[in-house]
Amino acid sequence: MIYSAEVQHMCPVAKGAYHGPAPIPEEGKWVQAKQISDISGFTHGIGWCAPQQGACKLSLNVKEGVIEEALVETIGCSGMTPEILIGKTILEALNTDLVCDAINTAMRELFLQIVYGRSQSAFSEDGLAVGASLEDLGKGLRSQIGTMFATKLKGPRYLEMAEGYVTRCALDEDNLIIGYEFINLGKMMDFIKKGDDAAVALEKAKGHYGRFENAHKYIDPRKD
Repeated sequence: MIYSAEVQHMCPVAKGAYHGPAPIPEEGKWVQAKQISDISGFTHGIGWCAPQQGACKLSLNVKEGVIEEALVETIGCSGMTPEILIGKTILEALNTDLVCDAINTAMRELFLQIVYGRSQSAFSEDGLAVGASLEDLGKGLRSQIGTMFATKLKGPRYLEMAEGYVTRCALDEDNLIIGYEFINLGKMMDFIKKGDDAAVALEKAKGHYGRFENAHKYIDPRKD
C-alpha cells in the first residue's frame, strides 16, 4: 500500500464502532452482504439497447453469487443468448461480452435488484428452485407476447395476444372490438407432437376472449 506524504505525517485517530452493512432480505433471511458469495435471489427485469430498437427480458436465479439459471426473452432483435451467463458470478456477468446492449442493460438492472435485496424471492425461504423461470412461460413453454397494430384511417388490429395467435376479431354494430379468437400455439404443437393431425390440433388449441360469440361480424385482423 502506498501512502502520500500528507497521510504519512498524520497522527492516528481511532475509528468508531463498525456495524457492517445494512442487512438485506434474501431468500427468507436477513443477510449482511460483504462479498459476492453472500448474494442469492431470483428476479427478472427488462433491458433495452442504445438505439432503443429492441428489448430483453432477463430472468436470473442466483445461488451464493453464481448464476444457476438464466432465461432470455427478446423483442425487436435476436442478438442475445443466455448460455454465456450460467456458471458465472453476478460480478463476472456484469463484465461479460453479452453481444447486445439490451441484455447488458438487463444484467445491470438485475444486478442492482439482487444486491439491494429487491429480488422476487426476497422473502421465500431458501429461494426458488432452479427451473422456476420456466413457470413464467406457462404450458407449451412460449413467451407471452402481444402484438397490436393500428392506423388512424382503419383503427386497431389485434394480431397476437398473451393467450396466443389471433385468428379473428369480433366487432359489434359500431365496429368496436368486443372479443377475439386465438390459437394457443404452444398447445397446438404439443397436440401435433402427440400425433394429432395438424387441422385437429389447431381446432383443439383454439379459444376466445370477451363477448366473441355475441359479435355483429368477425374479421381476420391480417386481411380485413
